[in-house]
Amino acid sequence: MKIAVTYENGEVFQHFGHTKQFKIYSVENGTVVDSQIIETNGAGHGALADFLKNNGVTSLICGGIGGGAQAALKEANIVFYGGVNAQADAAVEALLKGNLQFNPNVECSHHGHGENHSCGSHSCHSQEEKPAMPKVGIKL
Repeated sequence: MKIAVTYENGEVFQHFGHTKQFKIYSVENGTVVDSQIIETNGAGHGALADFLKNNGVTSLICGGIGGGAQAALKEANIVFYGGVNAQADAAVEALLKGNLQFNPNVECSHHGHGENHSCGSHSCHSQEEKPAMPKVGIKL
């Protein structure tokens, strides 16, 4: 299996549709065996679902993510865990251990913002507005 994380400077990047890089982890028997950082080469929003599918990704960890991108990921059979604000490597380890804290109802719905916009200032995943995150056990 392959897990992708929206990536910037070691952290989970907080706006799926604007991510410039993904860190992709190859997992075997519940353990990361390889990882690489790949550039999106300008692909954005809905196109990123195909980009991930073409790279063999089966799961995604991200921050904020809009409804259209969520639908595209579902259609591509990519399971996503949104609303995550953490170091990328730590988030993957938490997912593999079954205790990743994420927001199953995350949705970034404030499009039309400027280039320097940060989703961290909105309710799509900010720490102060985020509901209690469930601990979810996932067997991989």
